[in-house]
Amino acid sequence: MENILIVDDSLLQAVRLKDILDDEYEVTIANTAEDGLQRASTGNYSLILLDVVMPGMDGFTLLKKLQEEIITQSVPVILITSLSDVKNEYQGLVLGAVDYIVKPFNPLIVKARVKTHIKLYNYRKQVERQSMTDQLTGIANRRQYEHYSSIRWTEAIRLKTPFSICMFDIDHFKAYNDTFGHPAGDKVIAAVAETISNALQRSTDFVARYGGEEFVACLLGDSSDKAFEYMKKIRKAIEGLHIPHDPAVSECVTVSIGGVTVIPEAKYSYDFYLKAADTMLYDAKKHGRNRVVWADENMKQLWE
Repeated sequence: MENILIVDDSLLQAVRLKDILDDEYEVTIANTAEDGLQRASTGNYSLILLDVVMPGMDGFTLLKKLQEEIITQSVPVILITSLSDVKNEYQGLVLGAVDYIVKPFNPLIVKARVKTHIKLYNYRKQVERQSMTDQLTGIANRRQYEHYSSIRWTEAIRLKTPFSICMFDIDHFKAYNDTFGHPAGDKVIAAVAETISNALQRSTDFVARYGGEEFVACLLGDSSDKAFEYMKKIRKAIEGLHIPHDPAVSECVTVSIGGVTVIPEAKYSYDFYLKAADTMLYDAKKHGRNRVVWADENMKQLWE
């Protein structure tokens, strides 16, 4: 069932809207703009119905704040108001509202417009998911990774929590393709992606296909020691798949992993630490492959 947030200082009006919609949707009510902003930022809503005239922070101000937040800016907002002049309607639409319903509202009109905008929202989300998913592996692609890593990096700065960047590379992959062919190579990439993805199941874990036989992951909240041990388990799990390789180079398919853990600050560059993780990966491959090399919070290397 889709979730809808109603933000209205009039409990009577909010309950009336809820009564119109709660046979088809899960409806939450916020009676102040501040409460509405907090709920919108922490909940998972497909639509927000927002009253314009409220004491303190009005609906236009709240709409502007919702549009500024990455988490809420894609959620459609329908303005509910008694202000029926063109100037106010224009202001709401310019600020990012998708529609405008004037009080007193007709229940059939409310239902029809809510249904239309939720349908459009879900279609847009489906298109976005497809555009950000790697078609071979089903995990996130590089585009989604760049979007996600930027959000999580900013969040780690705000929370002052450890942030880890991990780079994975399938060992001797060119030799595998040359021996077994590209269709078999695609199956290996998919199997490795599935193994990494299954291991990274926490809400703060993220993995994406970076390109070719390379993957990248972000972990939020783990110390370097914990992240290092975590990656060693994943490396062993991939080795444990026992996918035969060209005997001339390796008994089975393995991966090399490089990473870095940092407690980021605003002055730090994400790209600098991404390069540091890539350097750790280079060292892992240079010193025998099928191993994890990590840089801790003091840029001291941890070797498997």
